[in-house]
Amino acid sequence: MRITVVGSINLDIVASAPHLPAPGETVTGASLARHPGGKGANQALAARRLGAEVSLIGRVGEDEMSGAAVALMLAHGVDLSGVETDIAAPTGVALIAVDPSGENQIVVAAGANHLVTPEQLPSRIETPLIVQLELPIETVEAAVGRATDFVCANLAPAAPVSEALLRRADLIVVNETEAAFYGEALHVGGGKVVVTKGARGAVMYQHGVETAWAVPPRVHAVDATGAGDAFVGAITVALLDGMTPDDALHFACAAGALAATRQGAQPSLGTRAEVEGLLA
Repeated sequence: MRITVVGSINLDIVASAPHLPAPGETVTGASLARHPGGKGANQALAARRLGAEVSLIGRVGEDEMSGAAVALMLAHGVDLSGVETDIAAPTGVALIAVDPSGENQIVVAAGANHLVTPEQLPSRIETPLIVQLELPIETVEAAVGRATDFVCANLAPAAPVSEALLRRADLIVVNETEAAFYGEALHVGGGKVVVTKGARGAVMYQHGVETAWAVPPRVHAVDATGAGDAFVGAITVALLDGMTPDDALHFACAAGALAATRQGAQPSLGTRAEVEGLLA
């Protein structure tokens, strides 16, 4: 199975703090770490670690952060031949604050991600495709329009998209906040729609009717960063592998839960054996 991901690449700068700051508050006593991130890169590596062959199309800056941002993907064999280096913009950066329970706050400086244009895409994308909304919307729309196979659209962060994209997607994944933003428009097409609910699990719909639901295994969460991306990669792989909707949801919930037990986005992503072990 080969999957193409068109998406963002960031370097995550993570401060693990005693608590998350209120507006105007300074919180001291944090520890600092740097991890590769970005929704596109996270989902690419998640699918790769679950057994898929994965190609990523994206953009980084010509700076010292770019190497760190792609290091784990390179180490695990993600095809980065579609990643271009931009001399005009820095590598994307996400500033993340995490509290002891795993809750987080994130501010993203998109940098080179905002310069991924439709011209960077192939004229046809003939493998299953995963997209998110951390790139320019016109680029995401173009990728979906050029796809000839299965399309998973993770509509995050929430932003207006065309009805054509909503109708074309075979799988739409959103969290509860994003689901509220889109409302009934999520169900205009005939594809599957999954709404994730954090520790409460996930629900799958088709034509607006609930078809499956799952609750993740109980884990000790330390950092929720990347858990949603682990879920997206896992449910795409599971459905492409032919799992039933119910089994696919349980598999994806376990992948997300496993990611929440480790620090960082990409370092937390589990292998297929680890996810299956957690389910067992």
